[in-house]
Amino acid sequence: MSPLSTLTAAQLRRYADLKEQIENLEAELSAALGHNAAPANTESGKRTMSPAARARIAAAQRARWAKLKGAKPEVRKGRRKMSAATRAKMAAVAKARWAKAKAAGKSTL
Repeated sequence: MSPLSTLTAAQLRRYADLKEQIENLEAELSAALGHNAAPANTESGKRTMSPAARARIAAAQRARWAKLKGAKPEVRKGRRKMSAATRAKMAAVAKARWAKAKAAGKSTL
């Protein structure tokens, strides 16, 4: 068979007619033999997946992601407020500590 670029229009038409005849004969043969399904496309090699199988795979993947992510972390609340009395007590203790350090001649604690 010669390359497609060197074929004439008449040759291309003849080859197309032959291919159509072959397909028709194959269809007749499969009907005569009782084959209802069309011949498998062996050229592509692709496999199809049913929607149910796709749904199962998607559900399994969602479960894997959920397991990896785990429970959502707790949202931290704002800082706890300190009462005015407690703050005053802490300030008094700090002042006493600094007064003691300064009396000892220290500039750091």
